[in-house]
Amino acid sequence: MAGHVSIRDVSRRFGAFTALDAVSLDIPAGELVALLGPSGSGKTTLLRIIAGLDFPDTGQVLINGEDNVARHPRERGVGFVFQHYALFRHMTVAGNVAFGLQVRPRGLRPSKAEIKARVAALLDLVQLGWLADRYPSELSGGQRQRVALARALAIEPRLLLLDEPFGALDTKVRKELGQWLRNLHHDQAITSLLVTHDQEEALELADRIVLMSQGRVEQIGTPAELYTKPASPFVLEFLGEANRIAGVVGEGGLVRVAGTGDAVAQSIDPGHALAAAGQAVTLYVRPHDLLLEARADGAAVVRSVKVAGAFAKIEVVLADQVLTALTPLHRLPSLHLQEGSRARLVVAQGMSFPTQGAGGSLQFAAPRSFAMA
Repeated sequence: MAGHVSIRDVSRRFGAFTALDAVSLDIPAGELVALLGPSGSGKTTLLRIIAGLDFPDTGQVLINGEDNVARHPRERGVGFVFQHYALFRHMTVAGNVAFGLQVRPRGLRPSKAEIKARVAALLDLVQLGWLADRYPSELSGGQRQRVALARALAIEPRLLLLDEPFGALDTKVRKELGQWLRNLHHDQAITSLLVTHDQEEALELADRIVLMSQGRVEQIGTPAELYTKPASPFVLEFLGEANRIAGVVGEGGLVRVAGTGDAVAQSIDPGHALAAAGQAVTLYVRPHDLLLEARADGAAVVRSVKVAGAFAKIEVVLADQVLTALTPLHRLPSLHLQEGSRARLVVAQGMSFPTQGAGGSLQFAAPRSFAMA
């Protein structure tokens, strides 16, 4: 049965360093949840505490309503997959997958025939049945990680924990194995917790994301919620590139760039505290939401134009601020922009946050009077 996990006020300190600071979260049964954050944010410490490989100073770890803090890892019904596989080099692929079943107490251990059948079924599941008699040294990195996943699944865990499982793989294999894991997770309906520092991986694979920073949870939500409705500048900037534009709010909620007076955006909520005339704001704008057009009287100056796959990456200088815009490559010729060109800049959509973290974010869009020539 898939496990429902509740973390309640879990704290963990190592000397003077606080790795986890009163962390609480719920992981519904059957979900694939990503613990995302920079190095030192506490995500791996939390995963190890859930697995029973470390212990909190305070707090509870509930799996299906039962506190597991005092339980041995073997008693938690948890499968663990590490970044560097941790396969036994002296055992075959089949031997590695069977290991967790073979070391069970005699009364709980399946028969040899049952273990053999379970191993064969798992290796077929991860599409490695033809490698059952090989040794880890004879496998590719992606194959080793699939063996590690099969071994974790062999004990029929309530909870599957994955600590940077694709970190040692190249980009192409990471993407292929990530999608394979996503499909496997939904086929098996196992509650899964994935630790990663890779934003793209979390956005593509997870049902929900727990974004952590400095031992605390910054925001929990679906990938779409965190990307489109970030709770703070940290969340917005961690989940993708963003420009910062310093401006001042004028009449009608128009935001004018500090130093140029150009109107680049307009508040969509005139009643918001951040929309008051004279209010200094910082606009956070994704590169694809920065619109440019060549204009001799434009306040922005193009610093560089580079091709980045299907997009053109255009850097501009606006009032001593260096900003980045992305536009589909097929549109680049029609913009007539090159190094040294002057350009008009408008924000298609952006956000601003209160400096004290209260009052909620404010959404901005292109000025209502705006129309590209």
